Amino acid sequence: MNKNVYIETLGCQMNKSDSERIFGILSQCGYSKCDDSKNADLLIVNTCNIRQLSADKAYSLLGKWCQRKKEHPDIKIAICGCVAQQDKELVFKRLRGVDLVFGTHNIYELPDLIKRVNDGEKVCAIRKEPYKANALDYPIERAEGVNAWLPIIEGCDYFCTYCVVPYVRGRQRSRMPEEILEEAKRIVAQGYKEITLLGQTVDSYGRDIDDDSVNLSNLLRSLHSLDGLLRIRFVTSYPTDISDELIQTVKELDKVCEYFHIPMQSGNDEVLKNMRRRYTRAQYLEICKKLRSAMPDVSITSDFIVGFPGETQEQFEDTLSIIDEAGLDYSNTAAYSPRRQTPAATWRDRFIDEKTKKERLAILNQKVKDYSFYSNQKCVGKVMDILVESSKIEDGKVVVSGRTRSNKVVHAQGDDSMIGTIVNVKIEEASTWCLKGKIV
Repeated sequence: MNKNVYIETLGCQMNKSDSERIFGILSQCGYSKCDDSKNADLLIVNTCNIRQLSADKAYSLLGKWCQRKKEHPDIKIAICGCVAQQDKELVFKRLRGVDLVFGTHNIYELPDLIKRVNDGEKVCAIRKEPYKANALDYPIERAEGVNAWLPIIEGCDYFCTYCVVPYVRGRQRSRMPEEILEEAKRIVAQGYKEITLLGQTVDSYGRDIDDDSVNLSNLLRSLHSLDGLLRIRFVTSYPTDISDELIQTVKELDKVCEYFHIPMQSGNDEVLKNMRRRYTRAQYLEICKKLRSAMPDVSITSDFIVGFPGETQEQFEDTLSIIDEAGLDYSNTAAYSPRRQTPAATWRDRFIDEKTKKERLAILNQKVKDYSFYSNQKCVGKVMDILVESSKIEDGKVVVSGRTRSNKVVHAQGDDSMIGTIVNVKIEEASTWCLKGKIV
């Protein structure tokens, strides 16, 4: 008899891609995807451990599911992702109702793991190294729509002092270009129009492969040749990995969008050094200058952490000033959260109090909003190319939504036939988070 599986995905785009692969593998095990957790026979939370809030959210959800299991004992409950990779058997001690804990390197072992769980076993499967498998041998049940995720590199070699990623995702591992190209062909054949290449440090793609021709620039050129593919994006960039060759490649290739997400984390050099970020404020600004010199319409977004151990008020103000100076269209922000295994988590004598962190975060968030509005206002009056992704009814009229090449969200009156096509929209109105206009 067919069973239902529900997955709650927390965190980054890589987790979303992993969940699509989990859905695909489980479909071969007799499971159907369901959108309501109450109808599921198997419940999975795919977790993020980048901040304590994300980990707490995962355990809170598991707690609710375990309560339900008391009334429905046949339900199976699983946790995967970065929290699972780090906490391992500790999950069972916290929540007895959990049946399966599997790590970031165990996805392709799922058929065997699920069989063991259904046979009544509690299973904790955590590998330190990835399970040797060809991703092309396994189905992927992607989300419906216009856009598809395509991981090209996983893990990270930078070991920033605050970041748990190298410990839970491992060292940098690039997929072979032939495998990526084949998966991209399958994506396009399924009707997707845009591909986003994923990696924790996507620009360093290929450095762990003993072949100088394997790099992001050459991969973009290969993907650009695919008929039916309209747009290509890539995230996330490490500042000093953005080469002159890559900038020129993005400039030359029509399908590659002029959009770079480049986490800076702090605008102050001393804080950056303590974070073990391998660049300075001046170097980051020079990268932004190079990008805008090559592509005047490029959009640059970033990530910032406030309240890093030892951060002074003046150092925080350097972060505020970099928003304007670098011209960052939008930034993700967070208060520092100590993560187990990381060096910064041991610097307790330098921790910033919660009240100060919250105050700084609120100030930075307002700065980000103000600049985002300013950035969007500059689009008013321009005609922009929009890849239409969805539609909805507003006041009895069809409103389509999509994104510009620079990743700005745009709404305009249209019709459902436009989904998956590129239309020209004259921007008439700007807000902090989106643009509105008229199709021309």
